[in-house]
Amino acid sequence: SLGIGADARDILADLKDFFSGRGVEAYVAGGFLRDALLGRDSHDVDISIAGDPLVLGRELADAHGGHYFPLAEERHLARVLLPQRNVHIDLMPLRAEIEADLRERDYTIDAMAAPLAAAASGEVTVIDPTGGLNDLRDRLVRVIHEDAFRHDALRPLRGARLATELDFTLEPGTMELIRKYAPRLPEVAVERQRDELMRIMATPRAGTGLRLLDDLGLLERLLPEMTDTRGVEQPKEHYWDVFNHCLETVRNLDILMGEEEPGDRHWRTLWRELWGQLAWWTEARDYFREELIAERPRLAVLKLGGLLHDIAKPETKTFDETGRMRFFGHADVGADRVGHILRRFHFSAREVALVQMMVKAHLRPVQMAQQGPPTRRALYRYFRDCGGAAIETLFLSLADHLGTVGPRVSASGWRQHVALVNYILTKRFQEEESISPPKLMGGDELMAELNLSPGSLIGRLLETLREAQAAGEISNRDEALALARSLLARETSGQPDEGEP
Repeated sequence: SLGIGADARDILADLKDFFSGRGVEAYVAGGFLRDALLGRDSHDVDISIAGDPLVLGRELADAHGGHYFPLAEERHLARVLLPQRNVHIDLMPLRAEIEADLRERDYTIDAMAAPLAAAASGEVTVIDPTGGLNDLRDRLVRVIHEDAFRHDALRPLRGARLATELDFTLEPGTMELIRKYAPRLPEVAVERQRDELMRIMATPRAGTGLRLLDDLGLLERLLPEMTDTRGVEQPKEHYWDVFNHCLETVRNLDILMGEEEPGDRHWRTLWRELWGQLAWWTEARDYFREELIAERPRLAVLKLGGLLHDIAKPETKTFDETGRMRFFGHADVGADRVGHILRRFHFSAREVALVQMMVKAHLRPVQMAQQGPPTRRALYRYFRDCGGAAIETLFLSLADHLGTVGPRVSASGWRQHVALVNYILTKRFQEEESISPPKLMGGDELMAELNLSPGSLIGRLLETLREAQAAGEISNRDEALALARSLLARETSGQPDEGEP
């Protein structure tokens, strides 16, 4: 019996009508069937057909108002996107009998199939030539044969992702084969590597998944820059070395951003403190569910920032004259390193900018509260400088805090940090005019009043006026003009200015 929801069943019924109406033998296979057997929702439908997917895929897209994409024309693979139903359908040709086709797949739990007509009804006899049902019951990810890894060097990483995504265990023999073939991962197109990594980051077990990648020898091939962080000691207030601190930061985000209370008592206390005190928890959850691009939610990108936020600590580590350890400039250098890493994987420009800013600003939330609650001026500068990464950086700072102190976390220290984040978010959402004040005057008006020509000075003056307005020092046009005259007088006399511009 398949745990297929009403929407998915409607899709299968439409597909059954489409293929049966053309006399084409069709089977539901792969991840969709696996997830249906587990009672999990899936928006990816794999269909094996006794026909040409390139021809039938185009017809299917036209019939249902979807979009058609040939995935690999030489292998006759096609994809149909049905955006109105939030589903994509991968079509592949049957090259032999269905059982023989299934044996050519990689993992047993993805090597099952069912006739499309029967699957649409919800009651099927599963075609299972490799023992996938038993492995599904035992929660095991098992490779079918070693050739699967020989033919596609991404499959070891895919196996680790499946284990993380499903909360399954890798079968011991499969683990050994993955370790054997891990050195071949760099042969794979970077986009495919990136997509598997981000699917791990999108799970509620990303930290566990990264530990698994490390154990299998995949993490060092995926992100060789992380190797330099291993064993790099930190000052005594840090519980972990840099490598483990970064992985623990991701694990902390898994738990803190989880939808349900953790079972562990220690983590349940921290989780309750966060979501009990945070006035904007509903908005925060909705915000992090948002997809920056297809299938890459903000939360996954936040975790990527958590993994990489201290990437430059090894190269910036120094000792002062007292022997104290320092990492001066690691945030700025790290932002540059992260840019190179993400561009190597062909992340979108938006994602690159977001993670770079998280890394660059990850110390800011704590730094601006060292003398008490952040001032209005500090808050304005924070949101101005961080832009679209401001909220992510706040939650990264929470996970970074726990990743610093580890199990030595104090209730008062955690409560204070949560209160800081709540304070900043409250200012952001309740007092938006102090964070992004409306202009009191524009550039043309300022030039006319002060008899100035266009140039960089105008921009500096306008920004100083906005900052003073955000700080509550000016509130109307006359006050803005008076301040601008004063600033201009200092500028022309050569007197040092107080702060910006």
